[in-house]
Amino acid sequence: MSEYYVFRSQADPDLHGFTDDPTGAMLPADRGPWILGHDTTLADEWSFGISQSVVAAGIRKNGFVLSDSANHPVPAHPVIESDRVEGTAVFDGEGRHIGTIKRLLIEKVSGRVAYVDVTFGGFLGLGIHHHTIPWQKLTYDQGLEGYRTDITEDQVRGAPMFYGDDQAWPDRKREQETRDYWHDMPR
Repeated sequence: MSEYYVFRSQADPDLHGFTDDPTGAMLPADRGPWILGHDTTLADEWSFGISQSVVAAGIRKNGFVLSDSANHPVPAHPVIESDRVEGTAVFDGEGRHIGTIKRLLIEKVSGRVAYVDVTFGGFLGLGIHHHTIPWQKLTYDQGLEGYRTDITEDQVRGAPMFYGDDQAWPDRKREQETRDYWHDMPR
C-alpha cells in the first residue's frame, strides 16, 4: 500500500504537494519551502479534490504532484520543450482526435506562442492538410495525453491553410486572414 505525504507551500499556502518521500525532497524548491501537513494512503478516506489516480500517476512520473487550492493539478514544470509538444494529438471537446501538432508558431518580438500548425488527413505523408489554430485555445488533458480544444474539426478545416513544411509563416495578408478567422486582434 502506497503512503503519500501531503505538503503545503510556505510561499503559496494554496499550493499543495503530494509525494511518497517523507522529507519532501522531490518537491520543486522554487515553489517552497514545503511544510509537511500529513501522510495518507489510498486505503484512507481521500478528502482531497484531486483524483487518487492523478496523484499516483504523477508521483510515478515526476516523484511528486502539485495541486492548487481549487484542487486542480498544477504542471510539475513551468516550461515544456517544443519537441515534446510537436507530434501531440489534438482532441475536440468530445474527446475525438481532430489533428496533430506539427509545429509552434512563435511571435518573434514577444517570444509568445501565437498559433500551432495542426495537421490532419493524409496517408503516408500524402494529402496532409495544415491549418493554424490559436495556442490559447488548447489545454493539455492528462487523461487523453494530448491537447483538448473547444474548436471543432470543421472549424479547423475551415481555417486558412498553413503553407506547409517548406514555407515560412504566410505574408501579412494571409496572417490577417488567420487573425480575422479566429477573431484575434492584431498585437
